[in-house]
Amino acid sequence: MLPYFYSRFAALGSTLFACLFLLQGATAHARDGVPVTVVEARRMPIFRQVPLTGTVTSLRNARLSPATSGLVQALNVDAGSRVVAGDVLLALDAELAALQLESAQARAEQLRNALQDARRRLSEARELIPQRSIAETAVRDLEAEVAEDEAALRQAQAEAGYQGALLERHKLRAPFDGVVSARLTDLGEWVAPGQAVLELVATDTVRLDFPVAEDFLPAIERGGEVRYSLNASPGETHTGTVATVVPVTDPGARTFLLRVEPGAGAPLLKPGMSVRATLALPADREGLVVPRDATLRYPDGRTVVWTVHSRDGELRVVENLVEPGLQFDGMVEIRAGLEPGTRVVVEGNESLQAGQAVRIRATASRR
Repeated sequence: MLPYFYSRFAALGSTLFACLFLLQGATAHARDGVPVTVVEARRMPIFRQVPLTGTVTSLRNARLSPATSGLVQALNVDAGSRVVAGDVLLALDAELAALQLESAQARAEQLRNALQDARRRLSEARELIPQRSIAETAVRDLEAEVAEDEAALRQAQAEAGYQGALLERHKLRAPFDGVVSARLTDLGEWVAPGQAVLELVATDTVRLDFPVAEDFLPAIERGGEVRYSLNASPGETHTGTVATVVPVTDPGARTFLLRVEPGAGAPLLKPGMSVRATLALPADREGLVVPRDATLRYPDGRTVVWTVHSRDGELRVVENLVEPGLQFDGMVEIRAGLEPGTRVVVEGNESLQAGQAVRIRATASRR
């Protein structure tokens, strides 16, 4: 019976010792104060943020058409195929064009031989002139014949060149590097100039297009920064610059087109991707601001900021009911309820109580 009593007593003693140790730690923690991080409220220019939703578009997007009529004989690509400038994408039946080229080249060769013969006879005739063995009129006729043969040869060569170019135009080549976004024809179909057969999109040069309400047009400047993120990776934020503004693109909707360059270090962007952005526009005024982490919003609509004040040699917190204004770049405008230079709590403010003692563990740097 005694060993059991001693073991129970020892266990109770250990529990009491642990409680005393925790109570001592809690008392010391209360004496030192709750650790918090603070920053000074300050005045700065106020910006308003405009959320935008847009699309990644390509600088070059072409609907390709053949330069001549013909029957589709070869189709070397499909939607999604990546091509390089100069690649043959589509070929038409070129049998008749090849025969016409062969005929034109044969005609040019025939005239070339005739010209050589005419030049030979003219050269021989000129050698007989000093001997008065040939009439001058005959020499002039030979000169005219050579000139006519030269003109005929040039015409035949031009015709052969035309037929060669026409034969080459039976092949549709990629005008730039890109990806085939759509195939609009198939083998055996008859196509004609002006009829789109393929759509090609360049992927190496893209831009971000956003429709923006006309009210913001006067405040947007070329070269201004725009922060954006892709729906495919919403947690990553990137910075682009305003490239150009098209004032009127949709008169009915009263919107204009804002085009943004992705900027250096941009992620892999593909035409058609959805993108979200935030446009920061100056509000033409200064105001008192605090970091967003310094504000606590309650379900009843109140917004509170905790501030640190020295009282009786100790640092204690005070709850301040504030009137928030615009939010921008991680900051919140405070229209009423705070004074510039006041130290506000940005970390450790979730469970504070009015008048509670605190200790400053760090002072957040100003942005």
